[in-house]
Order: sequence, then C-alpha cells, then structure tokens
Amino acid sequence: MTTTSGPALPKLIATDLDGTLLRSDRSVSERTCSALKSCAAAGIEVVLVTARPHRTVVELARGLGSVTTAICANGAAVLDVATGVAELVHSFQVEQALAIVADLRPVFSPRTGFALETGGEVFCEPGFRRGLVSGDGAVLTDDLRLARPIGSRYVKVLARDDSANADDMVTAARSVLGDRAESSQSGGRGLVEIAPRGATKAGTLAWLCARLGIDAQDVVTFGDMPNDLPMLTWAGTAYGVANAHEDVLSVVDRVTASNDEDGVAVALEALLGPERAASE
Repeated sequence: MTTTSGPALPKLIATDLDGTLLRSDRSVSERTCSALKSCAAAGIEVVLVTARPHRTVVELARGLGSVTTAICANGAAVLDVATGVAELVHSFQVEQALAIVADLRPVFSPRTGFALETGGEVFCEPGFRRGLVSGDGAVLTDDLRLARPIGSRYVKVLARDDSANADDMVTAARSVLGDRAESSQSGGRGLVEIAPRGATKAGTLAWLCARLGIDAQDVVTFGDMPNDLPMLTWAGTAYGVANAHEDVLSVVDRVTASNDEDGVAVALEALLGPERAASE
C-alpha cells in the first residue's frame, strides 16, 4: 500500500461504464486502466456501477485488473468479478414483469418492442432491436409470456422505440407504474429501463458500502446519465463527465473531461496526486 503523504484519499471509487469510463467505441484506454490500478494500489476500492446486465460485465471487469465487484442492472444485481456469480439484490417475479409490459403497451407507441432481462439472458420480442443487447444470452421469442427465465426471475423490463425520446418514455412509464418499479434511461435513444422497486445505483451502492464499512462521504462517483443521479447525489463527491446529460451536469460537484478524453482518469490522477498516480 502506498505511504506517500498528501490529501486524504476516498475509500471507494464508483463509476458508471458506458458514456463515462468507456470511450464512445466502448474501449477502455491504457490511461484509464492505469489510473484504476493506481487507485487499487493505494487501497481504494474500485466498483463498477452500470445498467448493463452482469453477463456483459464479467470479462470487461476482469480486463481492468483492479475491480473485484460490479453493481449491475441499475442496482438489481451485485457481481463477484472473480467467480462470475451475481447476487440478485432486487428482482421481478415473472408475473410482475409481464404485468408491467401489459400496463405499458397502451401508453407507448405501437412501434415499441419489449424485452425481459434476467442478467444471464434476455428474452426479446421481434420488435425489440436485438443489437441493443450484447453477449450470448439474447433469445428471440414471439410471446414473452412463453419465456422460461433462469431462476424464474427478471432484473429488468426493457422497452424500445427508436422514434421516441427516452426522457419522455421515462416520464410516461413513471406515471403508469408509480412506485411499483424504478424507471430510468441510460443513454439509448428511445430506450427505457424498468428495474424492480428499490433497485437503484444508489441503493445498492449504499448496501455494498455498509457491508464494507464505508460511509457515503468517503465515496467518489462518476456518471453521465439520469440513471446515475441517485448514486451521484448519494455520494460524498460526484463527478460528471463533460458529455453528460444536462440533468447530471446540473447536480454534480465537479465536471471532468469527456469519456473520449479519459475524464475519469483525469480526475483520478488529480485525486491521487502525481506520486501516487505514477506508483502503479
């Protein structure tokens, strides 16, 4: 562990992936990897907090070489990176997820396609663009009611209409679902993500920090989209990348460079100081 003197360091770094840590081509720069490893070397816990399901996070997290835990599906699951096993903190029963789809169909455009995500696989209607889901777990089905999910649980309901505005879709979903679920958007045009009640990035990050004995004031977070807002407002220090949604930029403590300019690395290098940042 580094013994260099300097300002007190945070105990945990929590960062979003797409649009924040990852560049627009979904790559991670060497500079970013180095900054994260320097944080780990300084004794700082590094946690990924993402809307992605855990099946699409495992290899990416392992490649960083500094991450042991990832919060996935907007807080529904916590992934042990080493084992690849995800603990479902929140989930929908099959009947709950299907009821949400049924309630949202009349509200959204007839062009809207739906999908149901377990974390290990995702069941997609023909109208849901499959390019939105990555990994080997995509299953096309003509009727979501016939899907047979692993463990009979879902972590997210997804609705997509390429011609719609995602913020407007979130507003419509919230008006129908109320507190039955958590509706948000993470950057896909016309894509709304509905997580189980209580599943937010902030709620699960707070749960994880309680396990680790870390207070919110000792946490630094990074994000770019409205689904990051609960996490950003919960933590002691919040950064938005320069390319962030206007709602994020209006509430964060600090703004760093864009994701394509390695904004997370820029901020971490400043937090660590030149000697710590070069010590990895």
